[in-house]
Amino acid sequence: MPKIIKNNNPLISPFVKWVGGKRQLLTQIMPYIPHEFSKYYEPFIGGGAVLFHLQPKNAVISDSNKELINLYKVIKNSPEDLIEDLKKHKNEEDYFYHIRSLDREKKTYQNLTHIQKASRIIFLNKTCFNGLFRVNNSGEFNSPFGRYKNPNIVNDSLIKSVSHYLSNNNIEIINMDYEKALLNITKNSFVYFDPPYDPISNSANFTGYTKNGFNQLEQKRLKTVCDRLNNKGVKFLLSNSDTKFMTDLYKDYNIHFVQAKRSINSNSEGRGAVSEILVSNYN
Repeated sequence: MPKIIKNNNPLISPFVKWVGGKRQLLTQIMPYIPHEFSKYYEPFIGGGAVLFHLQPKNAVISDSNKELINLYKVIKNSPEDLIEDLKKHKNEEDYFYHIRSLDREKKTYQNLTHIQKASRIIFLNKTCFNGLFRVNNSGEFNSPFGRYKNPNIVNDSLIKSVSHYLSNNNIEIINMDYEKALLNITKNSFVYFDPPYDPISNSANFTGYTKNGFNQLEQKRLKTVCDRLNNKGVKFLLSNSDTKFMTDLYKDYNIHFVQAKRSINSNSEGRGAVSEILVSNYN
């Protein structure tokens, strides 16, 4: 039987807005999730919409973004301390840029506790423009102030619900390259990949959630990992852009087309439904 909680808690949901988040695509993704698997893997966890919808009892979640993984660990282990620190923040422009600048002052940033670093990420995510987590080539957070009247910085019920789920199930949280995170995977496991997308245009590349980016060479490396999983008998499902590069790359697998609502675009006329793909190695 699949290791999924039967009575899922609806309060468990993403606590940060992430580029490429899957909340609005869940109804299209869920029909392609296998009914049975022993362990769930998500090596590009991001906001965790699929994880929190499935709520598996056994899972390995990973991401190369160490600040994001620190946030997951703090929510799992120290929710009350995080909530108290979040209460200290102010929705003011000068204060926002002060907090944002902390990662530019390396010694100051290194002296922050794990709690303070996690609190900083939530505060910036809730108050920055479009809730877009974005870093520059130096790994510094660079989204501008959002000017929102009443952002929900301290969502204590959500933090406590997610913490209860993460701490009361076998959920391993690791900061690691996706390939290494899957080294010890067993045959009856299931992997959901939601990597940075292949850009549909030169202006649509939002892979800057880590300083290293994710180019087409990385997409090809991910494909070899999928091939390895397939040869091992491990089921996987992968989300990406509906581009010729991606459909050619995964032409030997099952490709399903879904419609996503584009929410981040510099040109308002470019927002709306856009085709994406789901790739699976099973029927």
